[in-house]
Amino acid sequence: MNLTLKIWRQANVDAKGKMVTYYITDVSPDMSFLEMMDMHNEQLIGNGEDPVAFDHDCREGICGMCSMFINGEAHGPDRLVTTCQLHMRKFKDGDTITIEPFRANAFPVIKDLAVDRSAFDRIQQAGGFVSVNTSGNTQDANAIPIDKHDADKSFDAASCIGCGACVASCKNASAMLFVSAKVSQYALLPQGKVEATDRVINMVNQMDEEGFGNCTNTGACEVECPKGISLENVARMNREYLTASLKG
Repeated sequence: MNLTLKIWRQANVDAKGKMVTYYITDVSPDMSFLEMMDMHNEQLIGNGEDPVAFDHDCREGICGMCSMFINGEAHGPDRLVTTCQLHMRKFKDGDTITIEPFRANAFPVIKDLAVDRSAFDRIQQAGGFVSVNTSGNTQDANAIPIDKHDADKSFDAASCIGCGACVASCKNASAMLFVSAKVSQYALLPQGKVEATDRVINMVNQMDEEGFGNCTNTGACEVECPKGISLENVARMNREYLTASLKG
């Protein structure tokens, strides 16, 4: 395939960025999107130009590193996949593809398509832990009965990889789907009950301090989430927050 790429180029966080148009030929439909970007960067380097900086690591849809806003959608036109799992067969010969970084005040651009998502780390550090000893002398798995539905919901919430697609997809750049997934992961299990009150208060407060917006209730975050994290988690976080606030 022959494609036109319109890519956001920005030298650093303080520089003024702009869209730059490139042309790439002989792209295989079997390539992943990141492989296409690798191919494009090799051509840029061969021409003595600066390659496009973008985030990537495992390339298996696990790490949450790859983050590109492709044709107006976080991770591109496919569903339940990260950018590294998106394949070029989703595009047609002659297509124009617009590639931007995840845009949010709390995700400052480092360079080109790479953004600083350390705000997510600080939110988790604010309360995403348990003091219960879950290693070493562990109890038998059946010693503490847990409702199967609660266990399933907890594991579903834990599948969040913190990529930031929810933030990029929200018109208010809200991080509530991410935070609610981390809160729900613990709130549904007995091990998470000890710090439940402090956890939700601290994580929500940190989310606000980082400059993320409020939930819009439009559901774009759930649609674009590569792991299909449910909006039910946001409702659960709101209930947890209200309960914690009433406890003082």
